[in-house]
Amino acid sequence: MILIKKIADLQNLLQSCRAGGHTVGFVPTMGALHQGHLALVESSKAACEKTVCSIFVNPTQFTNRLDFEKYPISIEKDIDLLEEAGCDVLFLPVVQEMYPANEAVERYELGYLEDILEGKYRPGHFQGVCQIVDKLLSVTKPHCLFIGQKDYQQCMVIQKMISLKKLPVALQICETLREPNGLAMSSRNLRLSEEEKSQAAVLIQTLRTIQRDLKRGNVQNLLQEAHNSLTSAGFEVDYVAIASAQNLLPVTDWDGEVKCVALVAATLNSVRLIDNILLN
Repeated sequence: MILIKKIADLQNLLQSCRAGGHTVGFVPTMGALHQGHLALVESSKAACEKTVCSIFVNPTQFTNRLDFEKYPISIEKDIDLLEEAGCDVLFLPVVQEMYPANEAVERYELGYLEDILEGKYRPGHFQGVCQIVDKLLSVTKPHCLFIGQKDYQQCMVIQKMISLKKLPVALQICETLREPNGLAMSSRNLRLSEEEKSQAAVLIQTLRTIQRDLKRGNVQNLLQEAHNSLTSAGFEVDYVAIASAQNLLPVTDWDGEVKCVALVAATLNSVRLIDNILLN
């Protein structure tokens, strides 16, 4: 695996790859890698001839400075995992490389997508996500971009950004990987004790209950029961919602036909967790 820290060096390498007819897959991460990330690398390797992974803890997408400072860092372990997974190139830039001084900040017209659910509780978050993903795609110019479904709203935001910018990249959204108890794999799980990890399984259990019990017209009752279940389990709930899987508009009275997704964000002992599940 080749480790690169400078944009110019990465561009030169990938230009040679594309000139040689190789397809490039790209997996952006913030490090603290787990099997979910490695599954994205595997998907890229299966679809493309060269796989590039980036590790960059992006400051512009954190609305809480303390959350940014507490984000887990495990670079040496991450490098070993990527090498074992057969990643071809690791891009490991510093903040100054991605955000040069006095650079103009682009704004993305994301519409309601940045104001609902995660956007409501983390204002400015999705602008930061678009800034860094746009920059990374500009640098790597991949044929395919691989991201995980766990961040469902983020997937839709990135698809919107790609459409707005008319970027020639195919977005591949990969299934969420889970712990044996159902907890969605996440770098934030490193901040949970074993007891808290067991407790956090209530998130997926609650979503699966919604999936099992969703019927025409019972949306509000289901959401209230889900909220009560999470609160009783010790969570501070930001939201539990049922929305259209296509556009994330809220579903308040299900007609039995619209494809839906249930989404949740809740905090357990200062660790904020998110998850989602397709309902039908």
